[in-house]
Amino acid sequence: MIELKNLTKKYNDFTAVDGLELTINTGEFFGLLGPNGAGKTTTISMLSTVLLPTEGSIYIDGELLTRAAQRQKRKLSVVTQEYSMRQDMTVEQVMEYQGRLYFMPKKEIREKTEELLRFADLWNYRTRTVRHLSGGMKRKLMVCRALMVDPEILILDEPTAGMDALARRQMWQLLRRINEGNLTIILTTHYMEEAETLCDRVALINKGRLGYVDTPRGLIDELGGFCVEVRDAESDGQSENSAGTGETAKGLSAGHVTYSRYFSTRQEAIAFLQEQNENASLRVTTLEDVFVERMKQ
Repeated sequence: MIELKNLTKKYNDFTAVDGLELTINTGEFFGLLGPNGAGKTTTISMLSTVLLPTEGSIYIDGELLTRAAQRQKRKLSVVTQEYSMRQDMTVEQVMEYQGRLYFMPKKEIREKTEELLRFADLWNYRTRTVRHLSGGMKRKLMVCRALMVDPEILILDEPTAGMDALARRQMWQLLRRINEGNLTIILTTHYMEEAETLCDRVALINKGRLGYVDTPRGLIDELGGFCVEVRDAESDGQSENSAGTGETAKGLSAGHVTYSRYFSTRQEAIAFLQEQNENASLRVTTLEDVFVERMKQ
């Protein structure tokens, strides 16, 4: 179990993370969601002890996490946004180097390398250099490298950034299989579909402060499980401030302003829809809707 208690990080007069109070359960797939600059990466950096808190504490299984707490730090592995592998090394060499860093026996390194690369469908590419891997393969290799030392907690900072749709879905399958082994996973992502699909619970963070914490389904139901989108047919496609300039106002779709109304039941949504003109449509609410609406507050 991971506990963040009054976790705070300040840079002079700027507060990047402001008093986070959060508990992440063992074996949980947990998402940290927020806009750019919300404090997600700073929180991840404190969890990995790259940054030290200005105030507050982090506890893992009831023990305080510090840079000197080697036993606690060994429970953590981090996959960063940036590719952090030498381009001239082969897949096997990347894995071997990671094992040597942690003083693993050679036999164990070989066995673990084969096990993980086969698990991630990378075994047939083991002699290929990193520079000749696709983006998706590089991301999967970074996950394999992080798993080399059997961590109890895997921290993923936007692991599918820049991936195409197919590679992203393949990564989702890999992460689900990893989580089935009771590994705690902490994920930051800008892809709301990814968080909705993978996470047991998510936390919304904005301006360094913790907002809503719940399951994706719980957050969606709280907002309303059904969404009616209404387009204003009388709009001329321009904002009041840009009249005559030809600039399209933010939020316009095909020349029509769109706003959304959320309802707990399909019957309520249909009743509202029937009152609208042909420019209204009904759909189910997504976690992205929750994110957009809650970030407005």
